[in-house]
Amino acid sequence: MSVRFDTTGKISFDDIYVQPDPRAYFSALRELDYGIPELAKPYFSKLIHEYRETTGVAEVNVLDVGCSYGINAALLRCDATMDDLYQHYADTEGLGHGDLVARDRELVRARTRLDGVRFAGFDASENALAYALSTGFIDSALHGDLERADPTPEQRAELAGTDIVISTGCVGYVTEKTISRIARAQERRPWMAHFVLRMFSFDPVAESLAELGYETEAVDGDFRQRRFASAEEQSQVLDTLSSVSVDPAGLEAEGWLYARLHISRPRA
Repeated sequence: MSVRFDTTGKISFDDIYVQPDPRAYFSALRELDYGIPELAKPYFSKLIHEYRETTGVAEVNVLDVGCSYGINAALLRCDATMDDLYQHYADTEGLGHGDLVARDRELVRARTRLDGVRFAGFDASENALAYALSTGFIDSALHGDLERADPTPEQRAELAGTDIVISTGCVGYVTEKTISRIARAQERRPWMAHFVLRMFSFDPVAESLAELGYETEAVDGDFRQRRFASAEEQSQVLDTLSSVSVDPAGLEAEGWLYARLHISRPRA
C-alpha cells in the first residue's frame, strides 16, 4: 500500500475522515496513541466554565472547527476518555451503519454529563459531519470552506451566536482566513482555544484576531498529539521544523508530534 504525505511531511489521513462512520478513524489513530482531544478536554471545560462565569450566559454555544466525527464534543458531553472511545469502536465490524448510530445515540443518552452546552461542528467532510450529527455528539453541523470565501448568508446564520471556538489540530491546514471569518460572523466576538502543531506558527491567526480586538496568550507546556507513523514521517517533519526554526530536541526528536495551546479573548 502506498503512503501519501502532505506538504508538511506528515502522513495524510484524508481517507479516514471521509468514511460513513468513525471506525477507520479510531482503528488507524489508536495505533499511533492519538490523544490530543483528551489532553484538550480539561482546558476546554475550564474555558466553558470561565465564559459562563464571566458573561452570565446560561447556554454556551461551542463551535468545533475541524470536528471530524465530533470527537471533542463526545469527550466533553459524555465525560469520556480516548480509551473509552477506542474501546467503544473496537470489534464492531459486524454492526451495520444504523446499528452503530443507535449504539452511539445510546452512549450520549446514558452518559451525558454536560448540561447547558450546545456543540456545533464545522468540517470539510460531509460524511463525518453527518455521522456526528446523527449520533447526537453535535447539535448542528456546518459544511464549508471559509479559506476561499466569506460565509454565505446561510453559513453566517449557522455561525451566529457562537460563544467559544475550539480546535485540536486543524489550524495550519486552515489559516487566519477561516478563523477571522468565523469571528466576524458574530455580533459578540467569541472566545477561542486552538491546539496547533508546533510546525505551524499561530502568529498570522493572532495578528488577524488582534485587528478584531483580541488578545492571545500561549499556554505554557507542549501537548503530545500522536506518535509518528514511520521514521520517514518523523524525518520529514523534523525538516519542516528546522525550516521554521523550531527546535525539536526532547519533543518531536523523541518520536511524537507536539502541539501548543493558544487562547484568544476579546480585550473588552
